[in-house]
Amino acid sequence: MDRSHSVVLMAAALVCGATAAYAGPCTERISQFEQQLKRIQAAAPPGGAGEPSAPQSVGAQLHHQPTPGTVQRAETEANTDAAAALERARNADAAGDASACTKALNEAKDLYGLQ
Repeated sequence: MDRSHSVVLMAAALVCGATAAYAGPCTERISQFEQQLKRIQAAAPPGGAGEPSAPQSVGAQLHHQPTPGTVQRAETEANTDAAAALERARNADAAGDASACTKALNEAKDLYGLQ
């Protein structure tokens, strides 16, 4: 093995070791969730499984037909809420707050319909 190859392997080992050393209390669960989400999204048609959703609106419960604008707003809100929940999980994980991380990760899973 030549010297440059050894240096690359050592650098990779240091990076992997440093990442593991700084892992938070739910880093692994966040990673597993993201991988699960990617697998589902890759296998589903656009707008299908793996997209966040919100609870049914009162209008929908009264059998009102949604307008394109209300559908777009609902999709935007669901995407924003899901991204915010996942970001809260990452921030809590980085801060070492296992309880807040678990709560935020569970919220993200609920929004994506994954539990």
